[in-house]
Amino acid sequence: MNASAQASRLGIGIVGAGRVGPVLARALAGAGHAIIGITALSEDSRERAETMLPGVPVLDVAEVVRRSELVLFAVPGSELPGLVAGLAATGAWQPGQLAIHTAPEHGIGVFAPALAAGVIPLALHPAMVFTGTSLDLTRLAEATVAVTAPAPVLPIGQALAVEMGAEPVIVAEQDRAAYAEAVGAASEFSRAIVRQGIAALSGLGIERPDRVIGGIVRAAIEEELIAGDLDSEG
Repeated sequence: MNASAQASRLGIGIVGAGRVGPVLARALAGAGHAIIGITALSEDSRERAETMLPGVPVLDVAEVVRRSELVLFAVPGSELPGLVAGLAATGAWQPGQLAIHTAPEHGIGVFAPALAAGVIPLALHPAMVFTGTSLDLTRLAEATVAVTAPAPVLPIGQALAVEMGAEPVIVAEQDRAAYAEAVGAASEFSRAIVRQGIAALSGLGIERPDRVIGGIVRAAIEEELIAGDLDSEG
């Protein structure tokens, strides 16, 4: 299977119009893919879909899957197993269809109910915090995407990550849980430290405590990232 050919000019359907789905769809559309539809349940998600993907129809899940060569599931990891199994039970999957999810804790095993229908599974997790706006397209250029896939289609996952604007990083199936724990801890600890620092400075009556903490935290993180990179090279 030629990765560049398989991953070029696909008809892509998006399941989930939270902060992640519309952004990745916009990035892939910019790389030449056709976004054929997106699911959006709430008013907020419909607005987000319309803003980020004007003209893309809002469809139900079954119709998105029916129309797509590649289905991108941008939903919480807790919802993914039931969604995949439900689509398998109704015979919605198509042979040769690419199925991708963005949940950090799951690998390709979550697509097991769809494999009998000939679905090609991939897991792509962008390691960044999404705002759900076009600002994220710039942030993707500084982000990595954890790619988990069967060996023959791993190049397709890597190519799609690059087309999103990010750097692909291969994560083995058995390492997905540890990967999710690591990135989750980094995100939560960073948020907690910032919140604590801002609250303490606010209590002292300091104006714009966010600027004070922001400068310190950004500088400290940059130093640690540089040190970590040097350690990995040494």
